This record gives sequence, structure tokens and C-alpha cells, in this order.
Amino acid sequence: MPDRPHRTWPRSPTIADSSYNAAHLLVLEGLEAVRKRPGMYIGSTDTRGLMHCLWEIIDNGVDEALAGAARRVEVVLHADGSAEVHDDGRGIPTDKEPRTGLPGVEVVATKLHAGGKFGGGSYVATGGLHGVGLSVVNALSSRMDVDVERSPSEVGISFQRGVPGVFDADGPGGGFTAKSGLSRKGKRVAKGRSGTRIRFWPDRQIFTKEAGFVFEDLLGRARQTSYIVPGLELVIRDQRDLDGEGVKEETFRHDGGIAEFAEYLSHGEAVTDVLRLQGKDVFTETVPLLDEAGHMTPQEVERELQVDVAVRWDTAYDTSVRSFVNVIATPKGGTHVAGFEAALTKTFNDAMRAAKVLKVNDPDVSKEDCLEGLTAIVTVRLAEPQFEGQTKEILGTPQVRSIVRKVVAGELKDFLTSTKRAEKAQARRLMEKVQGAARTRIAARQHKENQRRKNALESSSLPTKLADCRSADNDRTELFIVEGDSALGTAKMARSSEFQALLPIRGKILNVQKASTGDMLKNAECASIIQVVGAGSGRTFDLDARRYGKIIFMADADSDGAHIRCLLATLFFKYMPELIADGRVYSAVPPLHRIEIVNPRKGQDKYVYTYTDAELQRTLADLKRRNLKVKDPVQRYKGLGEMDADQLAETTMDPRHRTLRKLTIDDADAAAGVFELLMGSDVAPRKEFIVAGAYDVDVEALDA
Repeated sequence: MPDRPHRTWPRSPTIADSSYNAAHLLVLEGLEAVRKRPGMYIGSTDTRGLMHCLWEIIDNGVDEALAGAARRVEVVLHADGSAEVHDDGRGIPTDKEPRTGLPGVEVVATKLHAGGKFGGGSYVATGGLHGVGLSVVNALSSRMDVDVERSPSEVGISFQRGVPGVFDADGPGGGFTAKSGLSRKGKRVAKGRSGTRIRFWPDRQIFTKEAGFVFEDLLGRARQTSYIVPGLELVIRDQRDLDGEGVKEETFRHDGGIAEFAEYLSHGEAVTDVLRLQGKDVFTETVPLLDEAGHMTPQEVERELQVDVAVRWDTAYDTSVRSFVNVIATPKGGTHVAGFEAALTKTFNDAMRAAKVLKVNDPDVSKEDCLEGLTAIVTVRLAEPQFEGQTKEILGTPQVRSIVRKVVAGELKDFLTSTKRAEKAQARRLMEKVQGAARTRIAARQHKENQRRKNALESSSLPTKLADCRSADNDRTELFIVEGDSALGTAKMARSSEFQALLPIRGKILNVQKASTGDMLKNAECASIIQVVGAGSGRTFDLDARRYGKIIFMADADSDGAHIRCLLATLFFKYMPELIADGRVYSAVPPLHRIEIVNPRKGQDKYVYTYTDAELQRTLADLKRRNLKVKDPVQRYKGLGEMDADQLAETTMDPRHRTLRKLTIDDADAAAGVFELLMGSDVAPRKEFIVAGAYDVDVEALDA
């Protein structure tokens, strides 16, 4: 074997660098990790992240209300860029925490994953879970003050970027001395009164210059929270005077809960009243808990899940589904919303089939049909829910899905099958609305599929069975639509290939007056005709794009041929009426008989063609009067295929000798009525028309 050339590969920089060792590892202690990677905890460092910090503090006060310890939460946006939240709850514990020896306030503000929401019995259903909310806000603030009102006196503590200490002036710009522990505010607190006041200044080393608190967003959050926690009063005050209107303040309190929320969000005319779908169940999950030795060991814990859903359907088309876990909004849904939607779809299908609103052959309604016009508030309450990330936008607890589905399905079924007069009428209207949405969706999908098929049809190559002409002059060219292969062979020899094109069709095409647009486009013969004409169909028809100046139907001169011409006329009238209105659609008139003259005189034609029985009798009588002998029997054409090429050209295709019948529209509405009468789906009027005209038919003229 020949020697292979030696290659020198470049040395990998990773292999070459042997100086990477343990000294390069960085261990972030305490709140340093938060300041190093703030996006992990608050999502971003713009306005969205800053608002998340404020909501973390607000939610702590709301959790107190959920626990039954608070009735009021007040939020103040100060002119110096700080935000303050005050609640009248129990107040953060101020006594010493046994393990650290630090006051409880200092522990929860400086230690990640420290708090009273890890199943210790202080809270059952809360928005806080991870014990990082207050400490994260502290780490990302240039200053944070925490004042706790607990009898006998108010105490407080301040922090600079997570470090406890004392400021010698107001605001974050004064001198700071690091110091652990609480300081007394000198303000006495009456027995039985308590609360927490937290004020923080966002650290501009962390947050972008444009980041700021948005008053309108606060109002929206406060409004929805007041619905979720009935009886809680939330006050939002903006003292910044950004628009020159002075101090702005809004107060929210809704004792009606999520039923009022659904009514507030729904704007259309009501189809149903606000329905409350409520229930609860228990489930078991495995969680790590501290044992007596202080070690985390997995244990099975029984949880109770409370489900409360408010729904209202209206005549609008939009859907608004808001979901909450405890007091936390989950804008991206989760297992509770998945359970709700699954129950909705199945229950509607079962109830609608039982009520015969959906027939046996009707397809099931979809989730989108059930959601149309729906306003829904989906809330669940449980201890220690599993969220995806600290931003808590998606609930992940898997057991919630099946419980919500079970509760919603049972309650909704009771409503849809109720025998009470008022509920029964509302349920019927609702099911009919869902059925209407399903029909609209199916029709829209069919229209889309038809359009795709139509576009594909118009852009594809011409069918191979087309015998096209050579001329490109659209005013001169002619397209003969010929029925039958036998006639096609003769017509090919009879035509002038310079300007006459032939398109064969097999038998009788689809009656498009009865069929849908989709069925028409799927029919091979109809699709070929539209494709060859080249001007599109329906709304997209363009007369100037046609490929031929005349369209000529050429079928046998019998009852079947007449039916074929009628079907073709129906197709053109329904999908290409502009061609008829412009006088470009014709019907060829082939002869019915051929008379052969025995020993014709000089200059006289040997063959005479007639087109009706009456014309035949007149012609025979005229020939007899002129003493011309006729060969018996007179030939009766059963079809175009019985003619030879010369005969077909002379009688039917040659412009110099042929007869064409032009299709015209004098009254479009009247013409549409006739087509619907003769070719439509309604049989009774057509039968009445036939019976009424039966006495006008010449029985002996029937071709039978």
C-alpha cells in the first residue's frame, strides 16, 4: 500500500490549557448568587423584573389574608423611586431563630429558602413557596427597610444590597454602617394590632435605567387579587405625579369573589349566567421533610385540593381564561387549566349527543368550539404547589389535572342535563352555540382546503388528455368539450388544429348545483375543465385570463347528450358565469338525420342533414315534390361517433357550415332560480314542475 501523507493536526486549546484547576471555581455565598444571576429569580432586569419584585412583597401580604390574618394591603409608589407595601397581618417574627441566633426578620431577608411556608403549619395555601421572595428583593435593592408592628412596640431593620445595618439619612444615598439585629422605632403598638411595612429602593446597578413601576399594571394585579381573595381590601397609591395630575389612588374590594370577576371580564350578551363549578378532593404526593434528626427524608403527604371555577358564556367569539393557584396568577396555565379544558370538551360532547344536538354522524366538537365566547376563572388552592420556576407562571403538580377534570366534569354535566326550567333553557342555548361554532370551524377548514386544492389545480400543468390548438389568439381559439372517447377520435380528424382544441369528458359530470365546492374540485372532470379554461373559478375567476375565445359543448343529439349539456351549463353558470355573460359559451348542434339522394343532379349535394323530426318530414316532402329519389332507410345518428371526420367537420365543427347555440343570461336571478329548480337538492319543486309540464309534451316526439 502507498504511504499516506502525514498530517499535523492543530492542538486543541482545551488540551493545551492545563492551568484550569480548583482555584478557578467560584462559590457564591448567600445573596451573591442573586446579584450575579438576577434573571434566574425575577426573569429579567427591566420593568417586568422590577414589577415582579414588587409583586413578591405584595403576595406576602396577600398570603396573610389567605391565612385569615390580614384584611388590608396598601401599596405606595414614592416620588423617590421606592415602593412600599404595608399589610395588617401577623407581622414577620422578630424573635431569635434557634439555628442562626438571628431575628426572624433578618433571617427571611438575608437567607435564601428561609420562611414560614415550607409546611410548618403557619400557612396552608400560599403564593410563596420557595422562601426566596423577600431575600431576592433585598439582594436587588440599594436599600430595603422592614418595619414590624408587634406588641409592645414597633421594631425595624434596614439593608444595603442584602447586608443588614443602619443608614444615617433617608434614602439609599446616606452613610451606611453594617450591623446585625433589630432596632426599636419608639412607636408603641397596641395589643392585638400587628402588621409589616416593607419599603425598598431598586438597585440601579442591577436594573436597567428605563425600568420603573407601572401604576396601571399594579391596578390590574390588585383588581384580580381582590376577586381571588374576597373581603381583602387593596389600596394602590401613586405619589410620583408623572403626568401632572397629582397623587392617584385606587381601592379594590370584592366580596363576591371570582363570580364577580367573570362578570367583569365578560362583555358580550349573556348566553348563560355565571356558573360556579366547585369541589375538592385529596391526593398523595411524596415530598422531602425534615425528620427529628434534622435530615431531609422523603415521606408521603396527603394534600387537599380545593377547586373553584367561575364560567360564563356570551354571544361574542373571544375567549378569556384566567387561572390562579392560591393567589398567584398562572398566565401560561398548567395542569389545572389542562384539566379544565379536558373536562369541558368531553362533557360537552357527551351531553350534546345525549340531547341529540349532535347527530350520530356529526363529528365531535373541539376544545376551541367549547371555548368560544367563554369567560372562565379557574382557581385551585393547595399546600406547596409545584411551579415551573420562581416566576410561577405554570403549575406543574400532576395530580391537579385529574381532580380538576373530575370536579368540572361533574358540575358542568349537572348544569347541561338540568331539568330546571331556567337552567335547561340556558343549557340548550349553550349547546346550540357550541354546535354553531363547530359548524363554522368545519366550514372554514373546508374552505381553506378548497382554496389550497384550487390553487394547486390552477398552478399545475394541463391534463394530458387535452388536445390543444397551436394558436395563442384568445379571441379566435375554440375549446370543444367532447363527450366520449369514440367521438374524440373522429373530432381530432375533423377539427382544425390551428385554432380548435378538444377536451374529452367521460359520461355525465358531477351535478355541481347539489355538490359542495370541495366535491366539485375533487371531481376529475370538473377540475380538468376549470384547469383547461385557465381563468380560475368562483371569486378568483378572471375573464382576461381565459385560454380560449369560445367554449363549445359537443354532445350527442339525444336525451343523454341533452343531460350532459345541462350539467356543463350548470358548472359554467355556478363557477364561471362571466363566460356566459360575455357570450363565450356555446352548444354545438349536431344533425339528427342524414338523407342520401340517389343520383343527385349536377351541382347538388349527395347528402342532406336535418336536425329535428319536423325538419326531416319537410325535407323529405320537398325532395319528393322535386322528383328526387331518397335511399331508404334514412340514417338516424345515435351519436357523434357514428359520423366520419368529414361529416362531423361539415355539420358541427367547420365555422363555415356549422350551427352553434349561444348560452345567454338575460336575467341572472331568474336563471339562478331555474338552475336551482332543475338541478338543485330540493326534489319537491322539481317534481311539481315536471308534473305541471307533462301535458305539454308531444308523446310521439319522445326519443324512447
